[in-house]
Amino acid sequence: MRWEGRRQSQNVEDRRGQGAAPMFVGGGLLTLLLMIALMFLGVDPMQVARMAPEMAGPAPKQAPGKPVNDELSQFVRVVLADNEDVWSRLFPQVFGGRYAPPTLVLFQGQVRSACGMASAAAGPFYCPLDKKVYIDLAFYDELKRRFGAPGDFAQAYVIAHEIGHHVQNQLGISNKVQSMRPRLSERDYNKLSVRMELQADFLAGVWAHHVARFAGTVDEDDIREAVNAAAAIGDDRIQRQAQGYIVPDAFTHGSSEQRVRWFLYGLKTGDPRLMDRAFEVDSP
Repeated sequence: MRWEGRRQSQNVEDRRGQGAAPMFVGGGLLTLLLMIALMFLGVDPMQVARMAPEMAGPAPKQAPGKPVNDELSQFVRVVLADNEDVWSRLFPQVFGGRYAPPTLVLFQGQVRSACGMASAAAGPFYCPLDKKVYIDLAFYDELKRRFGAPGDFAQAYVIAHEIGHHVQNQLGISNKVQSMRPRLSERDYNKLSVRMELQADFLAGVWAHHVARFAGTVDEDDIREAVNAAAAIGDDRIQRQAQGYIVPDAFTHGSSEQRVRWFLYGLKTGDPRLMDRAFEVDSP
């Protein structure tokens, strides 16, 4: 992906210089044992990772640090700017409203959002309450080293997926899905949540379609990197790697095949109006 010398978004909040408190402050061994017990009871490990800071208690106050203008953060700002450009053009055309860009927060270790404390172990996430995307850039090293998905466009895909959640939030889809939770079984709600994640993959593909077509900064090798990343972080592959077997009812984002298929569908069509098909069982 050709990104050097291009526009960088100003909607980035760099909290990396603020430092990170130890994960098990106060709770110590008791907190660690509680987390292990929860995982044995079947609680999703990703959810446990996000719960960890809350169980450990509030992090101590940290003095604000100086933002680091390193190469990776510059790359992230360019990718965010590309998302802003694409959705600022598409959103009014397709949905008839103004696109309000989210803020992207860079952090280290753990971070407090309007959705609560979160650990870097849970990966990048979007908080609909404060309309911010959160990412610890160390995740990209994990993406390359643990999941075998290197490349700058693999990194761009991760951001575009989270921006897809912001588009869902602005359209009211997030609230609609959340409002259905009390009326559904845990299993049915989880299926709905997975389809929402696949829709975000579709929207990431829509973004890639327009970046490749209009910006001219993406080539076939870049697309292969994104597809490889989508496959690498499928729930089935992660579960097999972590525990040696697959539990489809415990999926949180969809299988490798599903994630790749929906990203490619968005890439092929480039049409956000087709996003609702992610909630249809047998499509595309």
